[in-house]
Amino acid sequence: MTEITEVPSPFCGIGTDDLSIQVDGTTLKVTANGCSVNTPAFEQAVADTVPRIAGQAASLEAATTKAAELLRNTHQPVIGGCATDVYGMRALLALADKSGAVVDNLNFNNARRNLLALQDSGWMNTTLAELKNRCDLLLIVGTDLEAFAPRFFEKYLWNEEAMFLDNTANREIIYLGKAPSGNASTSPSGQKATVLTCADADLPEVTAALSALVKGHLLHAQSVAGIAISELQLIADKLKAAQYGVILWGAAALAFDQAELTVQTLCNIVKDLNQAGTRCSGFPLGGKEGDQTANQVCGWTTGYPARVNFARGYPEYDPYLYDSQTLLSNGEADALLWVQAFNSSALPPKTHLPTIVIARSGMKFEKEPDVFIPVGTPGIDHSGHAYRLDNVVAIRLKKLRDSGLPSTAEVLSAIEQAL
Repeated sequence: MTEITEVPSPFCGIGTDDLSIQVDGTTLKVTANGCSVNTPAFEQAVADTVPRIAGQAASLEAATTKAAELLRNTHQPVIGGCATDVYGMRALLALADKSGAVVDNLNFNNARRNLLALQDSGWMNTTLAELKNRCDLLLIVGTDLEAFAPRFFEKYLWNEEAMFLDNTANREIIYLGKAPSGNASTSPSGQKATVLTCADADLPEVTAALSALVKGHLLHAQSVAGIAISELQLIADKLKAAQYGVILWGAAALAFDQAELTVQTLCNIVKDLNQAGTRCSGFPLGGKEGDQTANQVCGWTTGYPARVNFARGYPEYDPYLYDSQTLLSNGEADALLWVQAFNSSALPPKTHLPTIVIARSGMKFEKEPDVFIPVGTPGIDHSGHAYRLDNVVAIRLKKLRDSGLPSTAEVLSAIEQAL
């Protein structure tokens, strides 16, 4: 039995790198600095290590050969999930190029809300380091930040020292939309966050009103979605007075039609505040289950985020046309390869098409796929790199145990070689 300290996590997205983990064979136990996201992800037991073909145990070579056979004569295969590390994503793109597949990240519909706003008008966003050292006012829009990343406040808001702040306990936190699910946003001095709640569907109207107030426009309404205009005016005034304000949102939480327009409104508020003479930055949440890693690697490899089609022999990008769920539902795809090395509960879409699943040990299926190959999890079963949610740091992941499971990159490369 050994204990490994300063363990980085690929699960929470915020670059947590101070976990202590006890290793006993293939059993892991988080002994320090765990949370409701990281602890169960690290402590999940190894349930199976043997590949299966049609539900029957098979060798790794036989399974990769069968997978290649299923892909060989397809016209439009789909590679979904894309939850892996940098090396796994590079191997995935090589296989997609060779097989003419569509590559679609499972969280892309959420990321699309950000990407459309970025592509249309640009944005001014910050990093975790800048937030930690400079932010004196954090406005959280439509997101329960404590549920998304339980240690966010501990790591990046209530840190004892900051390069450009005298007292981090004086930072002001404002929730607009969703209320926090816990007390992590309460400062060490006991100051609680300001919370103004409204329904998700009302956020477009509320953020539009806030945008108008930031610009100095007069609103004749007395309230918007139950929030008094005077309260929104107070937020606008505080943003203008802040030395370094940050507006944070989670695209996954903005689950309503044309949510990209609300993201664009928030980005415009940031722009207007900077033009008014103060400093303000945006901060979009993301980065769980390898989605930032998938988009980063796909970006530097193809020039596009991870919704591309290699069927013509070169990458084509379309954020709507190459939605894997749509392709499967419409009968446009003829095979599915699902890659999910982090979350054994993230099952592939239901389909009658030939299905290959390369996933974390322990995944349970209603219908057994044609090929299932259990793989190691980056940061547990093998080393690797994964991008945290601000896209500027690739976390170096450690190998913690010897489980005998291959990496996603090894499996995908073997399938490519067998094609």
